[in-house]
Amino acid sequence: MTFKNPLKYTSLGLFAGVLAIALAACSGGDNAATAPEGSESGSETAATDGGSTAEGEVKVDGSSTVFPISEAMAEEFMKENSGIKVTVGVSGTGGGFKKFCAGETDISNASRPIKQEEIELCEKGGIEYVEVPVSFDGLSVVVNPANDFASCMTPDDLKKMWEPAAEGQIENWNQIKADFPDKPLALYGPGTDSGTYDYFTAATVGEEGESRGDYTASEDDNVIVQGVAGDEGGLGFFGYAYYEENKDKLKLVEIDGGDGCVAPSAETIADGTYKPLSRPEFIYVKKESLSKPEVKAFAEYIIDPANAGLISEVGYVPLSSEIVTVVQKRLEEGKTGTVFGGESAVGLKLADVLSKEQ
Repeated sequence: MTFKNPLKYTSLGLFAGVLAIALAACSGGDNAATAPEGSESGSETAATDGGSTAEGEVKVDGSSTVFPISEAMAEEFMKENSGIKVTVGVSGTGGGFKKFCAGETDISNASRPIKQEEIELCEKGGIEYVEVPVSFDGLSVVVNPANDFASCMTPDDLKKMWEPAAEGQIENWNQIKADFPDKPLALYGPGTDSGTYDYFTAATVGEEGESRGDYTASEDDNVIVQGVAGDEGGLGFFGYAYYEENKDKLKLVEIDGGDGCVAPSAETIADGTYKPLSRPEFIYVKKESLSKPEVKAFAEYIIDPANAGLISEVGYVPLSSEIVTVVQKRLEEGKTGTVFGGESAVGLKLADVLSKEQ
């Protein structure tokens, strides 16, 4: 079975390409029709072999970064539960919350915690939710392989590139560091509906959702990959899984968060030494939907330690057993609300935040 990139299909399900992350523990698997970022369509995988007699539908939407996890889990879950259909849409974290708070979905994928305005939107829509961390990710900063000078950068270096004041002003690499060459700088990144964009700007610029506007923006991470790979002066960022899938086309930039240059890896993301760009990823489950056995079963399936291998296989880092225990308890008790208070998760350790409510 392969992980399908949601942004390589049209809303009519016409195949345009596949992001080939091999799920080594899987085999077979039917193709899923997927949708572009912001599309009304989603993806579903039909199960054809055995499974339980449970029936129903689970509607998921949101982050393109969390999509690989939800899609891989959905494929395996439906093999075991052939009467249940799980559809996974990709509207971005912000777009997903809009649908979720309007009552259109059961689960919202998010690559950052819910914002205060989204909390208020859900309150207005009468939507209660359970916040469920599912994995860790490390935002990866990448440059063209021909770039032989930007091997390690600081958050301040990135701020010089991305802050609003840089628009129309910072256009060459030597404006970032004096020993960088006089070479045009070209920036590529996620669009403003992306949770990845929100987290990156909070961690580097210092203001979530604030950056220069004159960069090449796309909700399709593969557009960012192609842009940087084809531009010697290019720099972009996205989730670690997309770097891993395209590392033959890109050069990874190490980040010096104050303790020396560190590259993202499963180890440095999990232990937080890759800072400040390590972050948790989430699903938000509508409390009302937890009364539906199929939704509760799928949510439990995602955080079941027995399925953590799928998270690793699609390029992300599983939660520790201690965190999983807390998260499973939250879901079982239907504990609503967010432990982040509508604020960014930058600089926070998930285990510490979760422990405050115990």
